[in-house]
Amino acid sequence: MSKTNKNTMDMTHGTLWNKILIFALPLAASSILQQLFNSIDTAVVGRFASSQALAAVGSNSSLIALMINLFIGISLGSNVVIAHYIGQRSEKNIQAAIHTAIVVALVSGIFVMIFGQFIAKPVLSLMGTPDDVIDLAVVYLRIYLLGMPFIMLYDFGSSILRSTGDSRRPLYSLIVAGVINTVLNLVLVIGFKMGVSGVAIATVISNMVSSGIIVYILTHESAPIRLEFRKLAVAPAELKKILVIGVPAGIQGMMFSIANVCIQSAINSFGSDAIAGSAAALNYEYFTYFLVNAFAQATVTFTSQNYGAGDYGRCKKIFHISMVFSLVSCGLLSMVFVLGRGMFLRFYTTDPAVLEYAMTRILIATTLELLTSVYEISAGAMRGFGHSLTPAVITFLGSCVLRLIWVSTVCRAVHEFWVLVIIYPISWVVTGIVMTSAYYIVRKRAFAQNVQKAA
Repeated sequence: MSKTNKNTMDMTHGTLWNKILIFALPLAASSILQQLFNSIDTAVVGRFASSQALAAVGSNSSLIALMINLFIGISLGSNVVIAHYIGQRSEKNIQAAIHTAIVVALVSGIFVMIFGQFIAKPVLSLMGTPDDVIDLAVVYLRIYLLGMPFIMLYDFGSSILRSTGDSRRPLYSLIVAGVINTVLNLVLVIGFKMGVSGVAIATVISNMVSSGIIVYILTHESAPIRLEFRKLAVAPAELKKILVIGVPAGIQGMMFSIANVCIQSAINSFGSDAIAGSAAALNYEYFTYFLVNAFAQATVTFTSQNYGAGDYGRCKKIFHISMVFSLVSCGLLSMVFVLGRGMFLRFYTTDPAVLEYAMTRILIATTLELLTSVYEISAGAMRGFGHSLTPAVITFLGSCVLRLIWVSTVCRAVHEFWVLVIIYPISWVVTGIVMTSAYYIVRKRAFAQNVQKAA
């Protein structure tokens, strides 16, 4: 391969714990920063517009995640495929996979943008969004969807950079875009009184900026990572590999989102105070989960490169190191938010009724968020081996099906908010046990198959 530049990382040699930290922490910071800027959206509308505006933004979160998670999963597929090729030092295949991934990003982003305009109001109505919220929620969603092509470009472009070990420059692009987003929020919502429309417009513009920076970086990279517009085309073989890994990963994300949409519908039955309170507490769940997700993505990328290079002992070490880092970091941050919940939640609202619901959610879900480490790290390792369907199936059964059964049975019998929220940690425990067991089985088979091929 061409000479490695200063932004890439050699994942196949040297000590692992420090490299995993160097890779994962900027990635966690990127996600936390992105959510922090999203939190500013909700804080601004909650403090300077109305509780209905806050509920309108909050009621869209699970639906937006449902629409984009499939394509985020596909971007993870491109990460695995490119990382495998980097481990194998196959420049030609790296180039083909990169340009295929960018085409997929553009096409999928445009598709979601257009299709979403038609389904926005019907789906929000189907979710039981209250009458005093739905019009604002539809406005926010339709404007937000205009930025989908840029969101996809950022996700796929960042995934390409992460496959080389570069998790810092995506962070830098988010910092720039986030500052712009914050300034525009203050100007449009407070200055021009645009409410949810102002928040949505600011989000679209910031997404344009972040994706523009990532595309600029890729077009100025050294070979074989460089993006060249004249080479944009779909390589069928690479597309198939990306989809085989990415689609199940995306389906797994969608399973969570489908279950969360159903739970959001149940939350909606408690009224706009519950929606607003749940949305406020959910921000802190995101912050803690992003640490888990960062180490899970580190597991995917490090495992992919070392599996491609045939270093199976190193793959085992990656799993154990990432699991410990994920459990400890998520647990510590969760403790901070739970102990300081009164102060943190008042960033979003001072309404006593809204705060009561927010306190309930943060005490139950945020306290136990570290449990997500068990299944996320295990799933990430399996994807690094190229096995993506198994984690998707386990997630479907352990999270989606279990949560839907709970909502349709237990929650109907006991219509209490805490009863609804407690299904999160229950599903994390069940999914974690099954996912970890599957990881050890898949790992044994994957290593054996590759040894046979080599022989």
